Amino acid sequence: MSDTTTLDIVELLLTAEIYNKYPEMDVNDLPKNIRKNYWSRTQKGVPKPISVSRSDIKKLFGIEEIKGQVFALPFLDIDELTSKMKFTSFDVAADWFQKQETASERIDQNPALAYYFEEKKKVAGASYKKARAVTRPKEVDREWIESLISEISEEETGEDMLKLVHIMAPEDIVQPMRSLVLSEEQKEEIEKIVKAIEYRDYLKRIGLYDIGKILLVGPPGTGKTSVAKAMSERLSIPFVEVKLSMITDQYLGETAKNIDRVFALAKRLSPCILFIDEFDFVAKTRASDEHAALKRAVNTLLKAIDEISLTNDGVLLIAATNHPRMLDSAAWRRFDEIMDFPLPDERMRKEILDIVTREIEGDFNTEGIAPLTEGYSGSDLRMVIRESVLNALVEERTSINQQDLSDAVNRFNKRAHIKSDEYVVNTGGF
Repeated sequence: MSDTTTLDIVELLLTAEIYNKYPEMDVNDLPKNIRKNYWSRTQKGVPKPISVSRSDIKKLFGIEEIKGQVFALPFLDIDELTSKMKFTSFDVAADWFQKQETASERIDQNPALAYYFEEKKKVAGASYKKARAVTRPKEVDREWIESLISEISEEETGEDMLKLVHIMAPEDIVQPMRSLVLSEEQKEEIEKIVKAIEYRDYLKRIGLYDIGKILLVGPPGTGKTSVAKAMSERLSIPFVEVKLSMITDQYLGETAKNIDRVFALAKRLSPCILFIDEFDFVAKTRASDEHAALKRAVNTLLKAIDEISLTNDGVLLIAATNHPRMLDSAAWRRFDEIMDFPLPDERMRKEILDIVTREIEGDFNTEGIAPLTEGYSGSDLRMVIRESVLNALVEERTSINQQDLSDAVNRFNKRAHIKSDEYVVNTGGF
């Protein structure tokens, strides 16, 4: 067994004992892997006391059998009957741990350890504040969201609320912000939002409530949904997605109730991002002469947007539309920030291609492909790469070349022409 594994076990035992011993310790003082291992869905946290058993060691570190190297430590013992491990002397264990080569790095990443070594042992360099800052909170965990969902589902209208949305934990977001290609203007807008979340208490204190409502506008495939999800990962808060067309009940009188349920659910999951896709659905409904009940539902939506607040409710509202010109002033004035998502320019297209192909082997040059893809969205570029890879696999190749990319661009352009209005008019198709 490696020294690293021995340190893992001792760190776990130290963390458990510190967490149990000091009442001021909460769930966010535990490193993510330890927190997830001991999470209780029914109690929506990690109840005290926690203990360390062989099964915990196996689950956390993949160790099937604890060997003599660990038991050679004079301060550690195991109860063979219960398989639980414990210290014979906590102080001796802490002193031993502190002397290890990587101890300071581990303390920097573990709030419980940082608290003990800074506050109780007065170790220079140990910083509880810094350790808390780098440890992601419980809200990023799937387990925390599942606990809330379980609680809500048992309520009278809970199942009805949950059917209306798709909820994601930040840890489940596939594309974090660092993997997206953004303009400088988009980066600046995102940084404002990050600061608004960080200084939420300050904004509330000075009475700045009308903030945290963002409208994303741009053609399909330009990254609106991807950025909204990436903000969830960046801010460590859940992502709650609703498509307006999906909450339109066949019994129109229920649609307004559905809207109220969605906003009530977002407040229950606070802090969170409430992402409303297809926001142009509002404009289509307001412009129509049909369905007075549906129009009333849209008015319910606009009122709900007015009343929800980042500072008061902890809900960051993000809406997205592919058709901004359809929105009237009543819809526009609900948002304090507008983020534009135009089609990517040549530099951005190359960066997107570089990101998409970073794990793909082959002899190809994205700089030569980027100029050929003018007018392509980010999702179009991903489709080109997918086409290149699949065609290579047909030829039993797991690498691609420049010709694969060029052929994929030509096939994409042909399909785009077939789908165009010009093709339909000239051929009488469809």
